[in-house]
Amino acid sequence: MKPKNRWLIALSAVSIHLSIGSAYAYSVFKNPLAAKLGWDNQEIAFSFTLAIFFLGISAALFGRFVERRGPRVSAAVAAVLFAGGLAGAGLAIHYEALFAYYLSYGVVGGIGLGIGYIAPVSTLVKWFPDRRGLATGMAVLGFGAGALICSPVVARLVESIGLSATFYTLSAVYFILMISGAAYIARPAEGWMPEGMVKQGSSPKQGGRRIKQDLAQMLASEAVKTKRFWLLWVMMFINISAGIMIISVASPMAQEKVGMSVAAAATMVGVMGFFNGGGRIGWASLSDYLGRTNTFTMFFAIQLVLFLLLPQVSSPLFFQLFIFIILTCYGGGFASLPAYIGDLFGTKQLGAIHGYLLTSWSAAGVAGPMLVAYIRDATSSYNTTFYIFGALLALALVTTILLRLDIKAVENEKAPPVSVSLKI
Repeated sequence: MKPKNRWLIALSAVSIHLSIGSAYAYSVFKNPLAAKLGWDNQEIAFSFTLAIFFLGISAALFGRFVERRGPRVSAAVAAVLFAGGLAGAGLAIHYEALFAYYLSYGVVGGIGLGIGYIAPVSTLVKWFPDRRGLATGMAVLGFGAGALICSPVVARLVESIGLSATFYTLSAVYFILMISGAAYIARPAEGWMPEGMVKQGSSPKQGGRRIKQDLAQMLASEAVKTKRFWLLWVMMFINISAGIMIISVASPMAQEKVGMSVAAAATMVGVMGFFNGGGRIGWASLSDYLGRTNTFTMFFAIQLVLFLLLPQVSSPLFFQLFIFIILTCYGGGFASLPAYIGDLFGTKQLGAIHGYLLTSWSAAGVAGPMLVAYIRDATSSYNTTFYIFGALLALALVTTILLRLDIKAVENEKAPPVSVSLKI
């Protein structure tokens, strides 16, 4: 049977991530929900927190399911859960039932988010052994772009057809998109390589560029017992915490720190989405050439410098520039992670390992915003926050060095012994 077109596989993955990425447009619902139902900010925000929490938890719990049943079944399950969560949210709004809203949007939709996030990624890594970073960057870019596309559409829909009908409409549209992606996506045959990628000795080669072999081929249960798994978890936790901290307070921080107007700060928040998305495809593609460890080292070195400079910044121009660069590293970390997992642990159970590592997202999604809010209340300034996160980024930089040493140690163990003959 003729193999499928891998670029159409990538398009299928993008359609799935584009749909679930709409969750990042949740803030658009905030004012309409408050106006219609009288729910306060904390009640409304809690549903999104639940969704992100269950994204990370379900990614960890259902990673093995994704590997066992394959991307098609997994993506179809994600479509049913995510679309069902949206439809349930619309029903909960109609009956003004807050708990039902939490259960549908936060729990059911959040589980759909987690399964939908990991389902296409491990498959893409297998279809693009020569361009892992580019492939995963495309999919995760879809997740970031989902909010940019969804936000203006949702605002129009709420005005024209109301809140409940908007949720029903989104449910139907995203179900069609996700099921369409699920219908085409599939794993490549065992040992498949793209045309033009030839195997020379034990190391494949593509267009004159040697493709580095994976460090190991591990099961998820084996990967979590390694030092490099937990070093990578710490790196992701700190990178996500730093980025999500900025995202959570970007507007008030810009107004207080450098005197930007409310309108200018709102514009900056919108532009941040472009840099978040651009960093996903840009850094992930670059990691194919720089190497994943070098790329993560650059993330933390760049952010460390910027976080230490931010307390002294008073110019709105430089403040925004620094924030935009930090957001590229935030998005780039998400996009480079699946390819990095393939490099370190192989593709045997990449989806399951990816799921376990995404628990760092759940933890950071709570820790980052809570830490910045606590420090801001305690010190009446954001400057202390920058220094504390700078220290965390320094720790992450040290972690990349430890990971590099661990990789070298594993490579040395795998190296064939050198025979020495002594002349007597």
